[in-house]
Amino acid sequence: MAASIEPELLTRGYGLVEGPVWDPARGLLFSDVLGGGVFCLDADGEVSVLFEHRKGIGGMALHEDGGLVVSGRNVSFKPFDGGPTRLLLDRNPDAGNVGYNDLTTDGAGRIYVGSLGNSPVFEDARAPAAGDLYLIDLDGSVKKVAEDVRLTNGLGFSPDGRTLYHSDSLRRTVFCYEVADDGSLGEKKSFHTHEQGVPDGLAVAEDGSVWVALAGGGHGVDVVEPDGRLRQHVAIPDPMCTSVCFGGEDLRDLYIVSGSDDAPSDRHGAIYRYHTEVAGLAVSTARVSIAD
Repeated sequence: MAASIEPELLTRGYGLVEGPVWDPARGLLFSDVLGGGVFCLDADGEVSVLFEHRKGIGGMALHEDGGLVVSGRNVSFKPFDGGPTRLLLDRNPDAGNVGYNDLTTDGAGRIYVGSLGNSPVFEDARAPAAGDLYLIDLDGSVKKVAEDVRLTNGLGFSPDGRTLYHSDSLRRTVFCYEVADDGSLGEKKSFHTHEQGVPDGLAVAEDGSVWVALAGGGHGVDVVEPDGRLRQHVAIPDPMCTSVCFGGEDLRDLYIVSGSDDAPSDRHGAIYRYHTEVAGLAVSTARVSIAD
């Protein structure tokens, strides 16, 4: 059970909030897919701009070298000190890869990121097409670890690191894979299919529960037990719930972010905070090589 009664609205005014990441040194980092930019919400409730302009960032992770790994038209490292952006994984539109969405890291600091066969938010004349799941290893090498993801979204690991959860929004299902020591994945299995809304971003708690943001009219977050049963639903007023992450000093603050679909304006995206009794799992810092 959760400790708070309902989520607290912290800020509003964005097109499509995505990629929430908890940074203990700064606060909550997040992107605006449609408006562009990466922002920081600090402990005093003030929002500042970390990176300007870049649109389409659906996933982010802290990197040990002092910056963020961000998705979008490619996967890149952007340093906090304003240094040059480093490309980690490019797209290939001719091969049906128009960019990347959510990403996460494993305990070693490797990166898992899903590709897009067509853009779900920007104007795209392509027919809907499936994407794949890629692993960026510590040495910077890349391999495909899963295929046939109709719309890639949230990614997260179980507490023991042996299971990877992955939202496929168009299939309305969070799938799971067994993870080998080298980062490769076993058979894709259904973990939970959502009846209301579609699964988007997700986060995992210390007790193994999976907290899944529900877009497409889902109005909040489904909390799913490790065995796949629904535990509870955390409601927000906004229909388009896009992602979640745990934060705060004890990782018991669940940050819930939203977009503007079916909202009163196109700048209705918001951030909510919901205090929980169970702590979230800390997401490992990325350690992949950023050398040229």
